[in-house]
Amino acid sequence: MTSSVDSNWIGQVIDGRFPLLRWLGDSGSGGVFLTELDGDPSRKAAIKLIPSDEDAAQARIRVWAAIATLSHPHLMRIFHTGSWRIDSTLLLYAVTEYAEENLSQILPERPLNPSETREMLEPVLDALGYLHTNGFVHGHLKPSNIMVVDDQLKIFSESLRVAGQPIKTVALLSVYDAPESAAGPILPSADIWSLGALLVESLTQHPPLWDRSTQREAVVPESIPEPFATIARECLRIDPQRRCTLGEIKARLELPLSLQEPASETSPTKPAKLRLTAIVAAAFVLLLVISGLLLRSHQPHPSPSIGEPQAVSPAAAPQHPSSVAKKQSARATAVSGAVVNQVLPDVPARIRDTISGTVHVSIRVTVDPSGEVSDATIDSTGSKYFSNLALKAARQWRFKPAQADGQAASRVLLLRFEFTQSATKAALVR
Repeated sequence: MTSSVDSNWIGQVIDGRFPLLRWLGDSGSGGVFLTELDGDPSRKAAIKLIPSDEDAAQARIRVWAAIATLSHPHLMRIFHTGSWRIDSTLLLYAVTEYAEENLSQILPERPLNPSETREMLEPVLDALGYLHTNGFVHGHLKPSNIMVVDDQLKIFSESLRVAGQPIKTVALLSVYDAPESAAGPILPSADIWSLGALLVESLTQHPPLWDRSTQREAVVPESIPEPFATIARECLRIDPQRRCTLGEIKARLELPLSLQEPASETSPTKPAKLRLTAIVAAAFVLLLVISGLLLRSHQPHPSPSIGEPQAVSPAAAPQHPSSVAKKQSARATAVSGAVVNQVLPDVPARIRDTISGTVHVSIRVTVDPSGEVSDATIDSTGSKYFSNLALKAARQWRFKPAQADGQAASRVLLLRFEFTQSATKAALVR
């Protein structure tokens, strides 16, 4: 317990409004009690009391006022803030939503499984993205700040910091504090580091091994499954510039497991059952491709009278895979004169490196009489992530106007996208 905040204060009424009903615990910087809103016992809330001096109090209250303007479904709400004296102690207080449980209470009992970890990460990523966009950094992301409020996951918001502000030296830093936390301004990259540590502890019940006195990377246990192992390693980079972004983490979570990188090049060989499953899956995909080619060869060509373009095959000069992969470039294939503007999906380099083989996505577009795409839908897909990239790109294509019986006409076309490590290709196939 923090020495200046006494758990025996139960019964005190802060600011004449918020009774201290029950001691909830020490937060590190202060103490937390159960209280109620507007004198209504059914409206539970938490009140955090922080000892402070006059100068620091005004600065903290200004930050709290800015935090209170934020609104996100996965960010805990701050209802009221202010200052109060008990005896000779000046206390700052923040009244927030009451959490029935937090992650630090679950992990001692058991680790999260991969499905639960994914369910935990998604709202946390959304909330962090919202904070970073609005100029804030969480700064204290750890299991005790991952809260459950009315069966909804939220991250604690009282301790948010304004991005770019200097960090006051903390007497005791933990593995959740990024290497740069000892000095310098706090930036969103510090939250990425904390997210990596949170991920490791969620899956193993232990934070990653890391010695702050060295410049060595943190150790991510080999037992962590993909995509979480790769995400954790890319979050826990010593150099903040080398850490992954929130967008890249979301992209990895959306990738099918077949496209995820292995945990390391020296990972143990997968069991025979898994290898057999992969072989059967590959054979099934091959049969589908052959069937598609046979069906296409028997399809009648569209009538040229309505301006339908003929199928166009991707064209790219053969290159050595290893040399092309380093370029991390996307190549367009030449399409017929029916296409006025062709847009290729933008695939981040880290995501491109995870592709094994070729990912195929077909997008069906409706083209209006002027040649603009009026609608686009996913026709076939092997990946939600790449399908969404292709769909976004397809909506920006433009075609030459078509005619039927001398009148401008709409038509439906099929675009096929291929994603590999070396290139992204697009072709008009119908």
